[in-house]
Amino acid sequence: MALTTAPGATRRTGPVAPTPSRTAGRRAGLGRKVRDNLTGHTFLIGAVVCFAVFSWYPMVRGVVMSFQRTRRGETTWVGWDNYSRIIADPSFWTAWKNTFVFTGLALVLGYLVPFFVAILLNELRHAKGYLRVLVYLPVMLPPASALFLFKFYAYDPSEAGLFNAVLTALGLPTSEWMQSPTMTMPAMVIASTWMNMGGAVLIYLAALQNIPGELYEAAEIDGAGVWRRIVHVTIPQTRLILALLAMLQIVATMQLFIEPLILANGAGTQDSATSVAYLIYQHGFFQNDLNGAAALGVIMLVVLAGFSAVYLRLTARQD
Repeated sequence: MALTTAPGATRRTGPVAPTPSRTAGRRAGLGRKVRDNLTGHTFLIGAVVCFAVFSWYPMVRGVVMSFQRTRRGETTWVGWDNYSRIIADPSFWTAWKNTFVFTGLALVLGYLVPFFVAILLNELRHAKGYLRVLVYLPVMLPPASALFLFKFYAYDPSEAGLFNAVLTALGLPTSEWMQSPTMTMPAMVIASTWMNMGGAVLIYLAALQNIPGELYEAAEIDGAGVWRRIVHVTIPQTRLILALLAMLQIVATMQLFIEPLILANGAGTQDSATSVAYLIYQHGFFQNDLNGAAALGVIMLVVLAGFSAVYLRLTARQD
């Protein structure tokens, strides 16, 4: 049966007006979204404020100060003079050399040792929890306490020192450790590795436990030994974690500061322990040269940003 329109009546073609119940439902849903977002943004604002006050503002302030000079309370703009003066200082190149040497040694020792320790712990069948606590225990010690332990107990240049006692027992010549210009960097790398490797070991262990066991079983069926299983199964399956921790290792070791400050009393014998971070500390607190310290800090920031950019570019290509 067809519907007809009465004569004189108009047909409405526009949208139907929302009913009061539908409008109330929309308002309730909108209010719920606002409350949820407000809670999330409230927590986010705290983190943003902390970053802004303690990270972003000091960074921006440091960049500004690097182009200024402050004398007797008067601040003037000097352009690139602070950078030219810092680069012309012979200690600048010595500090960068020592920092790169420390970073290279740390990549050889402090980066590889935690990985192989994690593989060893992952293969053990007994006392896993005890050994993990034992490996992570140095991380829970205050860094200053751990370094003083190395300085006065392990690195004592006499035969009473722990390492020299071990060398004497093995019939090897002893070392002066921190008093020797050639042994300063290796000694600091050993101490730093012992202090910090616990966190890396736990991260590696978590990555190793996510590797499917079928891959190792297939490798064993093919006759692969331990080393071939590590090269062809373990390393490819943990490639992303290895790359991430390598970048974090470079960034952390290039900010070398507390190790030379405590173990080598700052510069060390013949400036063998002077790092870029310690040189910033010297300019800022001993020479009262805050502008030069800011310029040196900006240079370090640029170098670390360059390493990070290279890492991001390489990982983007691999993905």
